Amino acid sequence: SRLIVHLFQRQMLRNMVRRQRKLREDMNSERGTDLSQSTGPRRLNIMVAMGHVDPVERRFWAREKSTDWWDRIVLQVWDESQWLRNFRMRKGTFLELCELLSPALKRQDTRMRAALTIQKRVAIALWKLATPDSYRSVANQFGVGKSTVGVAVMQVAHAIVDLLLSKVVTLGDVQVIIDGFSAMGFPNCGGVIDGTHIPILGPAHQGSQYINRKGYFSMVLQALVDHKGHFTNINVGWPGKVHDARVFKNSGLFRRLQ
Repeated sequence: SRLIVHLFQRQMLRNMVRRQRKLREDMNSERGTDLSQSTGPRRLNIMVAMGHVDPVERRFWAREKSTDWWDRIVLQVWDESQWLRNFRMRKGTFLELCELLSPALKRQDTRMRAALTIQKRVAIALWKLATPDSYRSVANQFGVGKSTVGVAVMQVAHAIVDLLLSKVVTLGDVQVIIDGFSAMGFPNCGGVIDGTHIPILGPAHQGSQYINRKGYFSMVLQALVDHKGHFTNINVGWPGKVHDARVFKNSGLFRRLQ
């Protein structure tokens, strides 16, 4: 059986060489060019003929994308007003945020590719959260893959919750807040509270519980702010159908006030 296989492979190789020679002769007769210096069939063609490799086109590990917009325009050219309009924060605040989130977002380079920088990872997440752009649009904007945008958004969101939420969203000095509201004409006020609906995709189970009074699927975010508009307490996760009063009565803020 080995001899038969060997003879079959040799015959295939001879046929391949014969076809290559015939093709060169045809090209020589049609174009009038000298192909006598040709080195014969390429190694890949011989390997294909012998069955050692499959004759398929190799795919890219990662297609090359342009990052000039982020590297040369946003980081180097944009002024403060452009940062505020697009990222909802100044460049200095953005750099400070990147530094605070770096322990959770720093990644190692691999032999296959270089890891996204912390600044670019945070910028992708902020752009997606601040604009109604699709994942594909954001991916083209920053020169990354569409799935990379989704991963970056979740990574930055989890990092903010883990590292910053308990430090930034706090009640602070209540007396200072009361004095601030008093100066604005609202005496004995320790904060302003309201609920807002965050649109979501309809869940597979108990979807009717998430349809709010405006007719779309949502979750309720209850927020308390001080006299400067800073968040001092948040409660999120209740289905959109639940009334604001019920959300408030079951929140940690209500229990602390009691």
